[in-house]
Amino acid sequence: MSYGPAPRPPRRWPRRLRRTVVVLLAAVLLGAASTYGWAWSQLNNDVDLAKVEHRPVRGKGTNYLIVGSDSRDGLSPQDKKNLHTGSAEGRRTDSMMILHTGAHGATMVSLPRDSWVTIPPYTYPMTGKRPGPAKNKLNAAFSLGGPELLVRTIEHNTGLRIDHYAEIGFAGFVNIVDSVGGVPMCLDKPIKDEKSGADLKAGCQTLNGRQALAFVRQRHHEANGDLGRSQNQQKFLAALAKRVARPDQIFVPWKSLPTVGAGLDTLIVDKGSDLRTLMSLFKAMKRVAGGEGSGNRLNVPVAGRGVATAKGSALKWDEGRAKALFARLRNDRPVGLSPTRPSP
Repeated sequence: MSYGPAPRPPRRWPRRLRRTVVVLLAAVLLGAASTYGWAWSQLNNDVDLAKVEHRPVRGKGTNYLIVGSDSRDGLSPQDKKNLHTGSAEGRRTDSMMILHTGAHGATMVSLPRDSWVTIPPYTYPMTGKRPGPAKNKLNAAFSLGGPELLVRTIEHNTGLRIDHYAEIGFAGFVNIVDSVGGVPMCLDKPIKDEKSGADLKAGCQTLNGRQALAFVRQRHHEANGDLGRSQNQQKFLAALAKRVARPDQIFVPWKSLPTVGAGLDTLIVDKGSDLRTLMSLFKAMKRVAGGEGSGNRLNVPVAGRGVATAKGSALKWDEGRAKALFARLRNDRPVGLSPTRPSP
């Protein structure tokens, strides 16, 4: 009796092919390890949070302070002209955001640079003088005492303890965006702004570094001024984090090395940060992409815009609502607010 041909044994990879695959995988892993080892040694850990005085007690979850500075370091005269950055020396804060991550997801809160706050007593490093508390705009803290005074001022006015600090200048921002091949963005309306150089069409498109910088800097085209700009910055940073965190970008050495190197030129972090901290930061930023599920993007609640002060026009927080928001973040509770909705 015939039962037909005997079943074929399962095909096995030739030994040479298996060996080749193993070698390739080892090369990729070794390359990735080398990339991260090099990048770790290049981190600019200039900010010493241990020098910050009278800090709040540590709450639940983790708080990152993300600062965009207007530093022109790394830009040639032609770059400054092409990017519409001007030629001011030094660095000032162009944007400030608290990113809280914990058991209830991630929440990004923008603190407009013109916020009218109390700058607490602090010994200014350049003069050694120690003035008493004074009202001023939030970005004045950075100008007067650098990152440490900015952290001190934010902690004093919010009650939140900042666990990590990350600051990037114009050149690093542009380079990171270009190194990942641009960032997809969808715009509800066209944007044309001479001061920032923004000239963008409505609809979905991929922004290169120059376009992205113009987009996050422009505010004259926004009905809500700095509040509208803050929302654009949050939206873009979430999209950038989503793009950078793609597996094909992180784990392929010849792709991740340019991305990491592009940001190290002007990236300044606290002494307690390492590459794992930055990866956690990007992961949290990715969670707020789209502002849904486990992520929220908010502006600090505002009571008034264009408030006349001794330091010029400022933005006043809604003290009650702001205090409630920061208390919920400090205790790692759901914020219960609609993502990206502008404050009245």
